Amino acid sequence: MFQVASHPSAFALHSHGQYMAHQQQHLPTQSPAVQLPRTLSRPRFTDVSRDALIAASPDLADVPPEYIRRGLRQNPTPMLCGVNSVSLPPSLPRSQLTSTIKAPLRPSSSEPAYPTHLLAISPAKSSGSSSEQIHLFAIHSVVFAANCARLPALPASSPSPSVNGNLTLPVLPFSLPSPAAFHVVHQYLYTHRLDAVMTSLGFPSSPFIQNLTHQTVRSALQSPDTLHQLAVLLCQQTGGNLGKLTGLTVRVKDLWQDMVSLGLYEMELWDTLDLAWEILLGSLNLAAVNQQ
Repeated sequence: MFQVASHPSAFALHSHGQYMAHQQQHLPTQSPAVQLPRTLSRPRFTDVSRDALIAASPDLADVPPEYIRRGLRQNPTPMLCGVNSVSLPPSLPRSQLTSTIKAPLRPSSSEPAYPTHLLAISPAKSSGSSSEQIHLFAIHSVVFAANCARLPALPASSPSPSVNGNLTLPVLPFSLPSPAAFHVVHQYLYTHRLDAVMTSLGFPSSPFIQNLTHQTVRSALQSPDTLHQLAVLLCQQTGGNLGKLTGLTVRVKDLWQDMVSLGLYEMELWDTLDLAWEILLGSLNLAAVNQQ
């Protein structure tokens, strides 16, 4: 099994600082407070593995990783079409996993670049039960080798469609703290859509989210007024329900754990995660005060 070393410990929703340290004085003393870290820590930057890149694409041996990432971002359509053309169940019981899976191919509107592997992702704290559901993701090894510093080198693979329209892909068992949150990472690395990151985390759609760019994320993080407005909006959209807001908090925490474990250092994704966290902390404070 491929396993990322040193998974970050899941912070408990009752073991770290209050919703927002600078707003704690507004909470009634008799109200039990959900305790959260003030910020989500970022790991020290480590560049991606040259060995993993060479294993994924030997012809890129002398190409700087940043240049590879830029090239992938500028022309995502073939690989995105390739991933979307593979017909897969979202998960399978562990007992049904095999070393390869033959996946039917859907028609594609443009020429696809077919994926190279299937990641079969289980929780880091797995029960090992044969009935445990394992999440399946079709990937291109070069996409993940170019972006995930802690991903091990994947075995070479260049599958081609069969005459009857199937693609046989090698299955790689892999573990992460939150298999479900990997969906957000997978989607982002192929589309780089920050609005999709926020909606996948469960944030209700709004004009701000629909038009989200890295520039608007950074501007919002530097504007207390904007952060407050976004917190008020989220509180209204969720009806001030602390259970719903805490559920969103868990999703953000799960994505943070997976990003740390994979060694994913995309600045715009980290900034978007920070924005989601700031909005949530503000909304939780507002909801807690409103319930008194």
